[in-house]
Amino acid sequence: MRHFVDPSLAVAALGGRASPATLVADLRFFGFLFESMVIRDLRIYAQAADATVFHYREKDGLEVDAVVEAADGRWAAFEIKLGNRWVDDGARNLRRLAKRMANSDHGPPAALAVIVPSGYGSAHGGTKAGVIPIHALGP
Repeated sequence: MRHFVDPSLAVAALGGRASPATLVADLRFFGFLFESMVIRDLRIYAQAADATVFHYREKDGLEVDAVVEAADGRWAAFEIKLGNRWVDDGARNLRRLAKRMANSDHGPPAALAVIVPSGYGSAHGGTKAGVIPIHALGP
């Protein structure tokens, strides 16, 4: 998956057509912008920690938005969702990935979380996948 260095470039390219009202009316596009912004932030924080951010996709349809791998091999996986109504789907993908990787050379994840635009961080219903609002991200 490709992302702009800064997703505000995509909004600027649209000029006045990217008003708050038009973004809310097109949640798919708004979701892509939000995902690009989160990926940008994760890459910045990962670089500072000598880690790398990857996109994960398998031919059977399993896809995870971001996998952050540290230099020592530890890894964490993140789904990026525009709202709480999609958190369960994100957590499900994260659990599937963790299950597949548990018996591989990569081992179990250090963390699994769904990143959302707002709210409070929380545990997600015993699934071992957290919910993290974007404002809680940081080095």
